[in-house]
Amino acid sequence: MFPLKDTEMGASTFFASALPHDVCGSNGLPLTPNSIKILGRFQILKTITHPRLCQYVDITRGKHERLVVAAEHCEESLEDLLREGKPVSSSRILCTAYEVLQGLQYMNKHGMVHRALSPCNILLDRKGHVKLAKFGLYHMTAQGVDVDFPIGHPSYLAPEVIAQGIVKPNDHTQCEKPLPSGPKSDLWSLGIILFELCMGRKLFQSLEIAERLKFIIMLGCVDDIVTVLAEEHGCLDIVKDLSGNIIALLKKCLTFQPSKRPTPEELLHDSLFSEISSLYPLFHKPAGLFSSSPRCANLTLPEDISQLCKDEDNDYLAERSIEEVYYLWCLAGGDLEKELVNKEIIRSKPPVCTLPNFLLEDGESFGQGRDRSSLLDDTTVTLSLCQLRNRLKDVGGEAFYPLLEDEQSTLPHSNSSNELSAAASLPLIIRERDTEYQLNRIVLFDRLLKIEVDIPRCHQYDELLSSPEGHAKFRRVLKAWVVSHPDLVYWQGLDSLCAPFLYLNFNNEALAYACMSAFIPKYLYNFFLKDNSHVIQEYLTVFSQMIAFHDPELSNHLNEIGFIPDLYAIPWFLTMFTHVFPLHKIFHLWDTLLLGNSSFPFCIGVAILQQLRDRLLANGFNECILLFSDLPEIDIERCVRESINLFRWTPKSATYRQYAQPPRQGSESNSTRSSMSCFSADYQEAPRSDLSRDSINLDDLKAEVSPRISAEDLIDLCELTGPNHSKTPVKKTKSSKPKLLVVDIRNSEDFNRGHISGSINVPLASAFTAEGDLVQCPATATLQSFKGRVVVIVGNAVKNAAAFAAHLVKNKYPRVCILDGGINKIKPTGLLTVPSPQI
Repeated sequence: MFPLKDTEMGASTFFASALPHDVCGSNGLPLTPNSIKILGRFQILKTITHPRLCQYVDITRGKHERLVVAAEHCEESLEDLLREGKPVSSSRILCTAYEVLQGLQYMNKHGMVHRALSPCNILLDRKGHVKLAKFGLYHMTAQGVDVDFPIGHPSYLAPEVIAQGIVKPNDHTQCEKPLPSGPKSDLWSLGIILFELCMGRKLFQSLEIAERLKFIIMLGCVDDIVTVLAEEHGCLDIVKDLSGNIIALLKKCLTFQPSKRPTPEELLHDSLFSEISSLYPLFHKPAGLFSSSPRCANLTLPEDISQLCKDEDNDYLAERSIEEVYYLWCLAGGDLEKELVNKEIIRSKPPVCTLPNFLLEDGESFGQGRDRSSLLDDTTVTLSLCQLRNRLKDVGGEAFYPLLEDEQSTLPHSNSSNELSAAASLPLIIRERDTEYQLNRIVLFDRLLKIEVDIPRCHQYDELLSSPEGHAKFRRVLKAWVVSHPDLVYWQGLDSLCAPFLYLNFNNEALAYACMSAFIPKYLYNFFLKDNSHVIQEYLTVFSQMIAFHDPELSNHLNEIGFIPDLYAIPWFLTMFTHVFPLHKIFHLWDTLLLGNSSFPFCIGVAILQQLRDRLLANGFNECILLFSDLPEIDIERCVRESINLFRWTPKSATYRQYAQPPRQGSESNSTRSSMSCFSADYQEAPRSDLSRDSINLDDLKAEVSPRISAEDLIDLCELTGPNHSKTPVKKTKSSKPKLLVVDIRNSEDFNRGHISGSINVPLASAFTAEGDLVQCPATATLQSFKGRVVVIVGNAVKNAAAFAAHLVKNKYPRVCILDGGINKIKPTGLLTVPSPQI
């Protein structure tokens, strides 16, 4: 938005058409109030910015379908020029016409028509330039369908608009919209206005509205409309003295047939304006927040720079955008309806005066005076900024232009900065209503956002990477990676992933590229495919299972509120947390990450969630979304420490992914692995056997709350073949009590025929009450005593085991997993035992 500068803010009001209360739409639901429809259409108007258009700011909905619109406003208009009763010079008429056409052309590009063009809606700023007001009324009211008054002033309506008449649907459920007016109808209105400026008087003042409309329609029967109008109003001599350009302009605008009338864009490029078009520079829309174009591209400075310092007005508020000024005005106590009440635009009528004289049993009333409040009052009230300026009178100029640097404690602080520091400690509800505090935040964030957009955005807090040389190296390394991996594509976030390697190898781009090329296949295999949905979905599903494995209470809560990893974790894993943490934290985190296998990022993600655990459990979906939109400070030392602990508790096969990196050719065998292999080697690298985990489709994986572990992992953890070297991080405790408990959910007969040594039997059919709680028995007491250790559910069918595991997770049992393939995977090993017979 443009700064407020020499303009003001204004408020106007109108009523939307009231709908009957006893009518429903075709879907059987009550009809949407017209005021709500208008409010929705209004939003696009706030985005239309042009020097020749009054900027729309806000719309509020009041009682009885009342709407109040806040927009940019100027006190002077062409109406004031007409009141002087003097003809306007030809040069000014040409400039006025050109500026109006500029505004109309920009509106037409956005698919809008003014339709209410009149002298009172063509405002003039303090420099005399045109600003079109209320240009969005026709659009927001759905071409006038949603209001009870016509859009446009009778004297300025085009003939084709009058011929169409006012279409008001009788059946509100089947709204028949009138044919919308085109851009050419505004040119007729402009022609009448320009004619009035030439004459120095308003037309049709002696005629009633019906006669005016009839006169305009009858102009189709004459050849020279300009001459007829001049004869009708006794100003033929003035017309004869007009220049040829003005006569030609009037005739082009006042062409009766719309098909022969030019559009605003066509007329704007007509040779009539060849002499003045060079005086108006081409309009460039201000760069948006996410625009890549530089803001200074069209900046022009005066030849004498010292002229910029001569402004002694020091009206800093006027340099802020009208949207910001309006927000501060509201904080300072401004109220749109109150302003209109004070100016008697909104008048309250005693309820007794609204009663009818006669009322029938069926509800029909008689003798009730016509309520004229539903008609349009075209008055715009200027909003006074005195209260806001008085509130900000003690705020210094440095608050409007803050320096973006750290303040040194040795430097003296101003009173305003001390007050702001004190305000920062106040409760949020107070800070949100504090005008000075909000002004400081608006200005500061505006400066920060502008800087963020004007500089390439990757790790701009780091001077090295934000330098031009750093950007050039970024481009070379990333281009080399993309070219050398033709099966992969560039995804947003790859630059963040490259940053740590480039920083550490700034003068060795080849080594930075090599590090990146080795890192991505291990931790982000196929993440950068053009269609990576299956890879991402499997990764997030396994992460969701890891949350349930390590923190079932948090998992239950997040699932209940629908806060799934898809909503927050994709940037984490796609950039391996470089999008979340600054470089100095990434170095610390990656020092540990690189020692672990490809499943270690899951543990980092769970560790982050556990640091936010209390806040997540206390909040709902919306609050969690806001929390992750600006992630709170994370203690990286604690994150690393807890992720290592989580990794040690996670069976290696629990994080198996079928879309992970396949085994490398010539990988080492188990017998030659070092003691670190259980941490750094992936499960996929181990030689496959009948006891390895099988791949399952994604839908089946998503249906299971708890992860699966392989039969070889279970045998290894239970040391069923002796105390060999463990392939998985989970160990026994120092007290030699196993960290793992096997729960066999088959019926007792099957259990007695053969079971895993040390397992307990809790049949699924009798394990849980109707409320989902565990039934108390010796076996469940043993299960309770193992709460906090790894619990493996074993059954004949994996689906039954998955259902049992889901019940345990609901009961907040951590570290629950299920045996892949069930008991059938163990039977061929000969490791099942039978209970000793009781004699």
